[in-house]
Amino acid sequence: AKLAASPMSVLIRGESGTGKELVAEAIHKASQRASAPLVAVNCASIDHSRAESDLFGHEKGAFTGADSRHAGYFQQAHEGTLFLDEIGELPLECQAKLLRALETGLIRPMKGKERAVDVRLVVATNRDLLAEVAAGRFREDLYYRLNVVHIEVPPLRERREDIFVLLTYFLRHASEAHRMPAP
Repeated sequence: AKLAASPMSVLIRGESGTGKELVAEAIHKASQRASAPLVAVNCASIDHSRAESDLFGHEKGAFTGADSRHAGYFQQAHEGTLFLDEIGELPLECQAKLLRALETGLIRPMKGKERAVDVRLVVATNRDLLAEVAAGRFREDLYYRLNVVHIEVPPLRERREDIFVLLTYFLRHASEAHRMPAP
């Protein structure tokens, strides 16, 4: 809630399954951007050969098979929040363009003209990005640009007090879905 009003980039780190995307959704819903889109993208699922097009878009004829204009994730999230999960999987070639978009607020679709976008970026990873920087797999300047605010999401085994809350939620949800009284 404290950082929802801020336009700063947020890096959420935690093990797989800890709820990083839920944290990103909570930030978005509590922000002034809540009425605008939240576009959630898993960077591990982006085809490396199409990463630039997926993130920034493309114009018709930009490459073989580009038979129409495509709005990338940045354009889709305009005035909202772009959540990039597993940011450590983003190809190095796209990291430079992502850095430029963060610094300038401008994107350039493939074969297109530069466009201004207003996007709050929230990213997540289960990796140690500083180790990735040291290994040359992640840009150091991008790391510091993304890591303006850092949220560490501990695993459930370190949040035992949340087990009862989660259990109650899932029981209520299952009861409603199956039209049965809650236990």
